Amino acid sequence: MASQEIETLTAALSRLPGLGPRSARRAVLWLIKRRDAALPQLLDALGAVHERLLECTTCGNVDTADPCGICTDPRRDQRALCVVEDVADLWALDRARLFTGRYHVLGGRLSALDGVRPEDLAIAPLLARVEQGGIDEVVLAMNATLEGQTTAHYIAERLEGMPLRVTQLAHGLPVGGELDYLDEGTLAQALRARRPMG
Repeated sequence: MASQEIETLTAALSRLPGLGPRSARRAVLWLIKRRDAALPQLLDALGAVHERLLECTTCGNVDTADPCGICTDPRRDQRALCVVEDVADLWALDRARLFTGRYHVLGGRLSALDGVRPEDLAIAPLLARVEQGGIDEVVLAMNATLEGQTTAHYIAERLEGMPLRVTQLAHGLPVGGELDYLDEGTLAQALRARRPMG
């Protein structure tokens, strides 16, 4: 039997996505074996993230500065705005280096079953950003799920009549797939084949 501290650490790690109880226990054992080298680095990294992490008030990205590095990057195309459900989706798209504009994180997707309504998401700030002007295209990069597509259609309706193009990722994405788990080739194809909504 492990000590209460080790069991607590194992339980905490097992709540992370992709780590069940067995994987968490292996990770804890690995950390214990390398506690003099690996554990201090991990603790320092976690402490720094805990102290310095901020949510960008412009786009909703997570960074150590507000506004974030993407929003303040002068090389970014200010006329193109990519709307994503979550920060993981933003990171997946940006990692592929195919979209050179800026982003907007909704913080989820519409879901009647889960009680997520438009006012629960960052849709009002998105509309405010668009109404300020200077945006020629809004790319709706929602996950290819029923809720994701419902969210995309809702936003497209709200943007209707504004002087801009509203596009969405091509439907080459696997149904039920999430952007964070897709390879760069699939993301590249989806971005290249984006098309107008409606």
